[in-house]
Amino acid sequence: MARSGSCFKRAHCLALLLLSLCTMSAHGIDLSAVEGFGADTPAGHGGEVVKVTSLAASGPGSLRAALAQTGKRIVVFEVGGVINLAGRSLEVAEPFVTVAGETAPSPGIIIIRGGISIRTHDVRISHIAVRPGTNDQPALSGWEPDGVGISRAKARDVHIDHVSTSWAVDENMSASGERYEGPAATSGRITFSNSIIAEALDYATHKKGKHSKGILIHDYVQDVAVVGNLFAHNDRRNPYFKAHATGVVVNNLMYNPGNAAVQLGYIDHEWEGRERQPGNPQVAVVGNQLIYGRDTYSDLALVAYQGDVYLSDNQVLNLDGGDMAQVQGDIKLLKNAPVWPQGLQPLALTKTYEHVLTHAGSRPWERDQVDQRIVDSVRRKTGRIIDSQDEVGGYPDYPAVRRPLEVPANSDEVAGWLLSFVPKAYR
Repeated sequence: MARSGSCFKRAHCLALLLLSLCTMSAHGIDLSAVEGFGADTPAGHGGEVVKVTSLAASGPGSLRAALAQTGKRIVVFEVGGVINLAGRSLEVAEPFVTVAGETAPSPGIIIIRGGISIRTHDVRISHIAVRPGTNDQPALSGWEPDGVGISRAKARDVHIDHVSTSWAVDENMSASGERYEGPAATSGRITFSNSIIAEALDYATHKKGKHSKGILIHDYVQDVAVVGNLFAHNDRRNPYFKAHATGVVVNNLMYNPGNAAVQLGYIDHEWEGRERQPGNPQVAVVGNQLIYGRDTYSDLALVAYQGDVYLSDNQVLNLDGGDMAQVQGDIKLLKNAPVWPQGLQPLALTKTYEHVLTHAGSRPWERDQVDQRIVDSVRRKTGRIIDSQDEVGGYPDYPAVRRPLEVPANSDEVAGWLLSFVPKAYR
């Protein structure tokens, strides 16, 4: 098994251990309660519990109405099924909100024909699926939704956990903002964890044409943790950190990327004539496994292009199970992690594959057909990068399922009540 930087420097390792004792168990870190940048946000804790009672795209009882409400709030669901946004994505502009998709009855909450745009601070979204697709628009038409997009200066302290995104046309997930004004003008302190980021559409409705992308961390976005996720069948950006961006990529499983896995660097011409100039992204890449698929470039490395990287305990396997290069391009190897979330202790590489396939996604204890098919494709080494959701069965169509919720009267008991909706093996 080929690995790069098999252990941390003694002092660095001790520091991480001391920081992470509170999250350790007899079996290692509990990634469902992952420590990451911004993951300690209170979000809507202590606020009003708002019930979603309708699968309509808008109106009374809808998720859109709950997101638009002001003040601290915890959004729960008395209905499960498909929310068809009909081309109008959801916007989260009011801060201090928790969206607890785990409270929905089976099959959970599946959002189609649009995505979620987060433009504010202190947000936690968990246990939902977002599947924009082509929305019946023509090729190259400019219909370009993200699955989950976090943007602008106010978008800080955001935790996206156990969310399944697929069939996005721009990126399945992203963190971005104003690139030319420095880190204060863009998003930051963000964690993407325990999620399935898969089947971003390639030749679809994006005006640029080919555009299958996993996660984009845009220029100057600081402190982003990408932890415990499954990346499958995305051509590039698995993830991509651009100029001056910082973060960690820890314990992710990457299967069948096309032309790039962990992508680093920037585009020179985007900075021409600007007062600020681009600089290398700085990223720690620890405990990840990359497995080639049928669309993977024959010599694909784990980390490529241009940037400063700390590497430890990673592996790249080709179609025959042979070890491949971990670095390619103008990569400066660092002796220590340039940034690290307080409390995060990585799993050993040997545990990454099974942990991610067991725990990632919106409802790993009862996966819907899309997530189950994607997980199965990794285990069976099948599946391809796609151009349309119609190639893999089309948009899901589930009948609405309703179930009343009895919310604890004592607000101090709500957090424990929410936890009860997730089976212990998946917390």
